[in-house]
Amino acid sequence: MSTSTTTKTIERPEVSETDRTDDDTPKFFHYVNKDKIAESAVLGTFVLALCGEVFPVTRQAKPGSPVCPECKEIYESFGGGGA
Repeated sequence: MSTSTTTKTIERPEVSETDRTDDDTPKFFHYVNKDKIAESAVLGTFVLALCGEVFPVTRQAKPGSPVCPECKEIYESFGGGGA
């Protein structure tokens, strides 16, 4: 009986240094599918933001946190955001 093991390399997307502040806090928080947030936080899977940014969830936005302008514009174009 033969046992084989395979591995898969997952490339990490490039992260722009301008997306983070000096204390490792994201510069902007992005809009992502809320059903994927907990999965990403627990399993480390990557999420896709409305603006196309791909990243693992490591922080939760607090009220008043800076929001990615591109995500906000896309979200509002779908009728989100109230106002």
